[in-house]
Amino acid sequence: MLIDSHAHLDMEDFEKDRDDVLARAIQTGVCHIISVGIDLTSSMAALNLAQKHAYISCAVGYHPHHAETCKTSDLDHLAQLASEAPVVAWGEIGLDYFRGYASTEAQVRIFEDQLALARDLNLPVIIHDREAHEATFSILKRMGKGERKGVIHCFSGDVDLARAFMDLGYFISIPGTITYKKAKQIKEVATAIPLSCMLIETDSPFLSPEPRRGKRNEPAHVYYTAMEIARLREISFEEAARETTKNARALFQLPRDAGE
Repeated sequence: MLIDSHAHLDMEDFEKDRDDVLARAIQTGVCHIISVGIDLTSSMAALNLAQKHAYISCAVGYHPHHAETCKTSDLDHLAQLASEAPVVAWGEIGLDYFRGYASTEAQVRIFEDQLALARDLNLPVIIHDREAHEATFSILKRMGKGERKGVIHCFSGDVDLARAFMDLGYFISIPGTITYKKAKQIKEVATAIPLSCMLIETDSPFLSPEPRRGKRNEPAHVYYTAMEIARLREISFEEAARETTKNARALFQLPRDAGE
């Protein structure tokens, strides 16, 4: 049984065949999916999906790409949504200095505001960190250490950075890029860090694993990520699936029947 800890099921890419996508996930052994919002509209759509399907939970938040357009009233609305039962985390939030769709100042401001809201609501956070490792770590360090702080989604740093985030209380999420032949760094991370600190994800519809590379990603493909982790660590697929599922259930406080 697998949990896809990060997917964007509300996106237009799934509009024509979302039911088929969900059916394939279940047939593949995916028992739960976290559908993650990137702005107010997306978060509301993710919540709507989660309210329709017991095996979907959701996260609400503002992605750094949209930091310039995020208003205080939007965050207030997200906080109201966060009281709904299917909401298990605040995210996707963080910093993205690669694309530069929003200014550094706006990204940092909205990131810090959302971290404070998540703390007040006692929700774990889903962190986006692209080409902003130092700044992201510095901000999260100021928020302090603790259990169930959140997860570094689609981790792209090295082993030392992974350990630094884990010391603060964050899980490390391994995406389908681990299946790429030249993805040396993420393979090293998935081999070196404790399995007890690891989640797996698709980030679908993005980042399809090697067997599906170039095509739309979907939650069923989290299977390939678990298989590669098992191969690298020289453990069974069942162990990789069981432990990452247990971790996701603990972080997001999912009911037992949504886990192992």
